Amino acid sequence: MSDIRERDFKQFSFGTQIRKSPFSDAALRWGARGFSVYNHMYIPRDFGDPIQNFWNLVNDAILCDVAVERQVEITGIDAARLTQLIVCRDLSTCEVGQCKYVFITDNDGGIINDPILLKLAEDRFWLSIADSDVLLWVKGVAAALKMRVRVSEPDVSPLQIQGPRSREIIRKAFSGAVAELNYYRFINHDWNGVPLVISRTGWSSELGFEIFLCDSSKGDLLWEHLMEVGQPLGLHPGHTSSIRRIEGAMLSYQADMTLDNNPFEMGMDRLVDLDKGCDFLGKAALEKIQKSGVERLHVGFEFEGPPLVGTNDSRWPIFLNDFQIGEVTSAIHSPRLNKNIALGFVRPQYASIGHEACIHTNGSQARCTVVPKPFYDPQKKITRS
Repeated sequence: MSDIRERDFKQFSFGTQIRKSPFSDAALRWGARGFSVYNHMYIPRDFGDPIQNFWNLVNDAILCDVAVERQVEITGIDAARLTQLIVCRDLSTCEVGQCKYVFITDNDGGIINDPILLKLAEDRFWLSIADSDVLLWVKGVAAALKMRVRVSEPDVSPLQIQGPRSREIIRKAFSGAVAELNYYRFINHDWNGVPLVISRTGWSSELGFEIFLCDSSKGDLLWEHLMEVGQPLGLHPGHTSSIRRIEGAMLSYQADMTLDNNPFEMGMDRLVDLDKGCDFLGKAALEKIQKSGVERLHVGFEFEGPPLVGTNDSRWPIFLNDFQIGEVTSAIHSPRLNKNIALGFVRPQYASIGHEACIHTNGSQARCTVVPKPFYDPQKKITRS
């Protein structure tokens, strides 16, 4: 066992105000070298070499602790009504066993979160959330409207297996029925008495599965089982890949969008159902925004210069001559494309493909060009395979 596996988690701890996940100790044993905080919980962010982690993801498969994707559970007589009220996508045709990518907006149309919704029953829903306190928002809405629901954070913690070999690993670890799940579908699975929910989703732009553990005391057991079964098939311990995330133009809440943004600015018009007859918080504001137009659009860029090391740690301004026209939200070097790529906002008149400008990075400048996004696999065929 390496020195890394013998480390104690205390060296990363900030005290009890930040929660460990059920998989934190296992991730540390298997090589995690650094952690970040997301939804008041530790998430592994460093397994040594982010470029190798990227290649492991796109060539084989990686196992990631994503327990920070906490679940907001809504149950009760008014559960379906409340869930529809807080998301701006029509749920009238959503089936039990189906997942949907949704936006939660406030009364001004600002984005509170962009979770994956799972419909477990007609009166039971999970919101698998990004980094913000959605639980408090949903509780507040339910209380204000005196809805007959229970809103809680259940004992549910997801892992994800992502990459082209994930299906054969899932088949070996669980069953063929689980492995053949359709995209954005999930199934309840009893693994030796341990309750799981397994979905064909993930945060990678690759073929993948998320495994929602419904008993946090079994975190070590599940991680070790997956590595024992998966390692001979090419499974590596790893972390969510910023390289692949940006290649796939996947949005990261707090990085690419905040409460100051709306879905139309993000190019997510398809997730706002203004004409389906469903009512939701922020609908009137979003109708006005759709009519008047947006002041900025989120687009993709390629930019010149030496390969970027790591990611940007602040938003870089984008200039045309001496006039600021936007800002970079996420930037990375893609070793596969051998290009520096970025996501960011520009004023609508500068958002057309081929438009050139200049990014002011930390202490330097780089010519950039607006390009189509995603940067790789534009039809998202890999995730649906």
